[in-house]
Amino acid sequence: MTCKFHPESILRHGLWTRSKPPFKILLVVLLGGLLVAGGLRAATVKVVRVIDGDTVILSDGRHLRYAGINAPELHPETGPPEPFARQAYLRNRELVEGRVLRFEPATRSRDRYGRLLGYLFLPNGRLVSEILVSEGLAMVCHYPGATRYYRRLLRVQREALRAHRGLFGTLKASEGPYIGNARSRRFHRPDCPRARRIRRRVIFQSLKEAFLAGYCPARGCRPWPP
Repeated sequence: MTCKFHPESILRHGLWTRSKPPFKILLVVLLGGLLVAGGLRAATVKVVRVIDGDTVILSDGRHLRYAGINAPELHPETGPPEPFARQAYLRNRELVEGRVLRFEPATRSRDRYGRLLGYLFLPNGRLVSEILVSEGLAMVCHYPGATRYYRRLLRVQREALRAHRGLFGTLKASEGPYIGNARSRRFHRPDCPRARRIRRRVIFQSLKEAFLAGYCPARGCRPWPP
């Protein structure tokens, strides 16, 4: 026996008052909300200039910082560029400069420098950050509000580590220990003053161990480059 549902019959029998919207209207509203939450936040942007391995300038002048990764510093405050910084810059430029790409904003819209935070996708659907990490030209970093692809990026980072690609090919088997912070997922040199204040400590015997666990170098007394 097939029973058909008719909102009009419910109204006719007094089971649904006209002060409440019919089922079909509710369904449309709900579906519309899902579309706004899931798909309409994505946009199309044009990259006009690449600054380094994880930062670009868009056609409207905004600076976009790739969420969830950190490339070697091309323009550090002091000293020369970090290892593989130029390779990361050149690869990023090859991938995105002058192209119109799909942009997906991170939950946290901007970083502490006011740069836009988010993800760029190539026309074939590949996540640009994923390519850079998979080639050992950037490392995964856990940032609150920018963790949407953390597990996905960590998976390709582990593959790059095992294959000794890029910067991951320069890591020694054992040169620790390093002190990890389980809360921030950053790691420090043991003599770093910040390391002494960590309550939830994780000890890594090498840089490779720390990167495999999804931790990235802390600022200040940076434990990487070694």
